[in-house]
Amino acid sequence: MAAVTSPETSPQPRVYFQTPAGTTEEPETPVRKQGRVTVKYDRKELRKRLNLEEWIIDQLTDLYDCEEEAIPELEIDVDELLDMPSDVERAARVKVRLNHSPTFDFISELLDKIRGMQKLSTPQKK
Repeated sequence: MAAVTSPETSPQPRVYFQTPAGTTEEPETPVRKQGRVTVKYDRKELRKRLNLEEWIIDQLTDLYDCEEEAIPELEIDVDELLDMPSDVERAARVKVRLNHSPTFDFISELLDKIRGMQKLSTPQKK
């Protein structure tokens, strides 16, 4: 059941939800467990990787001038790029994958963003 406050009691109308009479449910307190992914990998590196992937999607939608769903099927493997010894090889790999002419700015920004990142490989057990 919802109750709306009157304009005299608050500057903006608010809706409050109440449990029906006769029910005595205790509010659930969420138990927060650390996920397996964040236990295996550094949370900061995961956040950097997620930000990078979101940036890549944004740049590709601009580059191909389309919505995310319409981007041609391609894969930019950041771990593969990090394994390569030089930026020249990384740039060549990305350029081949994109197969699109105005990619210089995108590639140079991508290389700047992955510089200093770590690979997300499964950690070795001690």
